[in-house]
Amino acid sequence: MTVDGPTRDADRNRNLVDRADPATDGMLFPRLSNGITLLDVAGGRGVQLLQSFVLDHLLLNEGPAFWIDADGHATTTSIARIAPSRRLLDRIHVARGFTAYQHYGAVRDLPTAVNRSIQRSATDADPRDRSPSNRSETSSPHTPSLVVVPAVDVQYRASDSLTGERAETLQARTLARLGSYADGYDVPVLVTRSKRDEFSRPVETAADRRIECERTKLGPRFVGEDFETIVYPVDDGAYYQTTFAYWRRVLELRARQVGLEPTTEPSTGGPDAVGVGSGTGTDSTAHSATPLLETWTAADTGGR
Repeated sequence: MTVDGPTRDADRNRNLVDRADPATDGMLFPRLSNGITLLDVAGGRGVQLLQSFVLDHLLLNEGPAFWIDADGHATTTSIARIAPSRRLLDRIHVARGFTAYQHYGAVRDLPTAVNRSIQRSATDADPRDRSPSNRSETSSPHTPSLVVVPAVDVQYRASDSLTGERAETLQARTLARLGSYADGYDVPVLVTRSKRDEFSRPVETAADRRIECERTKLGPRFVGEDFETIVYPVDDGAYYQTTFAYWRRVLELRARQVGLEPTTEPSTGGPDAVGVGSGTGTDSTAHSATPLLETWTAADTGGR
């Protein structure tokens, strides 16, 4: 006789990972590619979304992530709640910059931290840490797999010791170094910004790609140059489709099923007509902007 105890968040997330469908998970969450990726989250800082990106990348790639934090994005409470394994958190190295100079110093000293991490991991390598079959073949357990810099602009805004020109220069140097790390280590660099304005415009300019995120009732929706969230999972394993293009295709299919074929021929119903519908026969009917009203008021149909 067994008793079901409460399910921990970590166990629940681990079950979700085990049930992930490789054929559809790419439709739900965008993958990070090498270069600077700007994640813009509408309506908030998007702390958990950023952490989800980091954990998802670490699950698919070996090597540590180097996180240069600002504005409290590297909160251990939330990231431990969504992480499927605590051992995954050991691969995240965090440095915090509480001023503009500290933040720039952490970015500048990143190669030193990377070298120390490589030396330590090569010396203390655990033979149990073997790469699962679903991980990238090009990743290494010793070299960096990701650089994370959330709110990359926030410290350069808040510093009272920096003039406007000096703040812009220091931010530009930070972005230049992040670009060199993306090229030198051949890894993704994930950044966010605290505001979308003229001061943070260089962040968008320096980014190789941009992912916008908006919150919906069904979950976060991501839109990028080569990615768009078009489905949302439900408990029974099915998927909800929410894009307008999908519903347009459904309505076109419904129209064909009832014998109303759309056509691109010009309308012959006068200046108010908006299209032509072809029925099951050879006749065509012109539709105006109020086809339902016409149906109820047409004299030959007995309507009023």
